[in-house]
Order: sequence, then structure tokens, then C-alpha cells
Amino acid sequence: MTATHPRRKVAVIGLGYVGLPVAVAFAKAKFEVVGFDVDRGRVGELERGYDRTLECSAAELAEAPMTYSAEVGLLAASDFYIVTVPTPIDTANRPDLTALMRASETVGSVLKTGDIVVYESTVYPGATEDDCVPVLEARSGLIFGRDFGVGYSPERINPGDKEHRFENIKKVVSGSDAVTAEIVAETYGAVVKAGIYRAASIKVAEAAKVIENAQRDINIGFVNELSSIFARLGIDTSDVLDAAGTKWNFLNFRPGLVGGHCIGVDPYYLTFQAERFGHHAEMILSGRRVNDGMGARIARECIKLLLRHRRTEADLCVTVLGLTFKEDVPDIRNSKVVDIIKELTDVGITVQVHDPMAGTAAAHEEYGVSLVARADLKPADAVILAVKHKAFLADTWGLVQGLLTPGGGVVIDVKCALDRALKPDNVVLWRP
Repeated sequence: MTATHPRRKVAVIGLGYVGLPVAVAFAKAKFEVVGFDVDRGRVGELERGYDRTLECSAAELAEAPMTYSAEVGLLAASDFYIVTVPTPIDTANRPDLTALMRASETVGSVLKTGDIVVYESTVYPGATEDDCVPVLEARSGLIFGRDFGVGYSPERINPGDKEHRFENIKKVVSGSDAVTAEIVAETYGAVVKAGIYRAASIKVAEAAKVIENAQRDINIGFVNELSSIFARLGIDTSDVLDAAGTKWNFLNFRPGLVGGHCIGVDPYYLTFQAERFGHHAEMILSGRRVNDGMGARIARECIKLLLRHRRTEADLCVTVLGLTFKEDVPDIRNSKVVDIIKELTDVGITVQVHDPMAGTAAAHEEYGVSLVARADLKPADAVILAVKHKAFLADTWGLVQGLLTPGGGVVIDVKCALDRALKPDNVVLWRP
């Protein structure tokens, strides 16, 4: 893309799974970049070339020289701010914009005439202009539309995915006016090689983000419900999906846990705003209920099989393999594996959790879960393969059988990663 405006000085606010790859991409493209995060420990690690999220290698960080900082004053020289802070939900499944508002206050404190602020964090349609802009104005003393512009460009980072990266994922952009939208498109276009799509408005771009993940959530909810039906009919869900998948337009979704900070969260942002405008989003919320109940269902199936084959609840032990919200990432935010653990412990079953990807301190701080090293796992009556880490797949049946009591036991294969044809005779296998 041929530049028609001066090259922007970029500041990325929030250096997590989304922000760091964005900052690295701009720095590699020779932009002047400041990477800002309130976590001074995180800043120090990045300065030393270590990314705890494992999204960027030491070599990639070395190829992308930038200034890492937790000092707000260092943001003042920038004129293009990209906000990539977390936007989770609270315990009542309502949007939690705390980090977004604080980031807006931070940017507002250094905002100057001519600056542009682009939000990438998931929000409900209208949040950028109705919630963030007033904070920017109040903190800066500037007037939106006259002194500064804003944009929204939904993030599409897929943690752990080394193929679909920031630079090769088509980028949706938007701006508060035509000139701002063009500058936003031009700036991102200098880095994103997959192309730029200009949304009709900021609200359209915000809505596009939440429905991308709401659509996936509904489809996964559908197959999760199918798995409940087929279990009652004595049919294996994967066999049914494989057969149906021979049709050219069948969508290949699979049952399982739906956690993390995107698919399990974004639909609630849309349903929250829908309620405010007088609409109850029945289909979206129905899919959410099904998916949010999946962890408890898996635990109940495990309990039923244990009681059926052991005939006693006394001293039952279950080993859970995996705590992160998806395979081969260290992120445990909104992990639905925790629902399995809680359901089991609530009935007095001893649960030991092993995950080579998750941080021990983070697991204990976030969920009160004490991770157990593989060598320290005691023989269990059941093993739940909850997350499909590569470390678990190298010797799947060998690993699982080695963790059971000598007489065998129950195996819950949440991700359908185990070959049924190789199942040992002394193992009872269940999968959704």
C-alpha cells in the first residue's frame, strides 16, 4: 500500500497474547514502537527476550527492536495507540470493562491533537464511542472528532497457532471519520499482508468481532447437545459426525469444553448489549448454557462409570491431564477444566491435576489448584484426558494406562484423542 499520510509512531497498550504479536509485527516492519504493560515483571521478561505466553520466540523478539515500558510518560511521543487489554466477564457473565477503562485513562493522559486511538479488545457494539471516547475526552481535555480520532479493529489472534499469525490474517478496520479510517487502514496495511477490510462503521467492526465467536459457540453448543442425545441412544458422536461430514457443506464442529477468553466470553458481550436494547438473545444464550454445563456433565459421566465398576465411593482418585483452556498454550484463563475438577471434588473424590504447560503459581492463584508433577502422580481409578497437549499425545494409551491403578479403570477422552482400536481390555472408555 502506498502511504499518503506520515508514518505513525505506534504504542501498543497491553502486551498479552494479542498485544505482543501486534507490537512485534509493527516493530519488524520498522515502525517506531512502544510496548506498554502495567505488569512490570512482564516488561522485564520481554526486555530479556522471554515471552511467557510462548507466542513469540526469543529470535522473533530480537528481530523486533522496540521500547518496552510500564512508564506512562514514554507513551507521549506516540501518535497511534493500539489498545489490546483483556475484556473478560464477571461472575454474573456481564462484561468487565475495568482494564479497558484504565487503558483509556492511560492513553487519555498523553493524548495530543492529531492522535488516533484504535481498540482491538472485544467489546459490545457501541462501546468504543459510548464508553471509551468519553474517558479519552475527560482525561485529555480534548474534543473527539476535532482533536483526535478513534478506530476499532477486532483482534483475530489464535493463541498457540503458528500458522495463522497477525501478519497473514485479513484485518478488519474502521474509523470515526473517513480520514481516520484511511489512516488506520494504511497503518495496518503496512504490516498485514493478508489484506485490509474496511468496515462500514466502528459499530459494524465491533459487532463483527463478537459474532465471529458467537457463531462458533452456537455450533459447538449444537454438537455438545448432540453428544448428550447420542449417548442416550448408544451411538458414538464422532462416528455420526464423520458420516455426516461426507456431505460437502456439513460444518465440522466437535463436542468439548468451550473456555478461554474468546469463544466462551464474546457471546456474553453481545447478549448483554441486546438486553439493554430490549432483546433476549435466546439462541445465543441457549448455546452458552449447553457449553457452560459441559464440564459438569463430563464429571458426572466419570462418577457414574466409577460407581458402576468400583461399587464404592470410598477413596476414589481421578487424574486430570490438562488445565489450560486449549492445547499447547500456558493460558489458564476461563478454563472449563476447572468445572470438571470442582464437580468431582464436591462429591469427595480426590483429584490430582497434571499440566506441563500451565504455571504452578498461576493455577494455585487463579483456581486454588495444586499441579502435580507427572512423576508424583499416584495410581488413579480414572484418568481424564482434558487437554490435547502434544506432550500427552506422544504415547497416549501408554501414558493413560500407566497412570491408572494396576487393575485398570475409567478413561474419559474429552478430545477424542485416543484410538479406540488400541483400548486395553481393562479400561472403560467414555468420550463425548
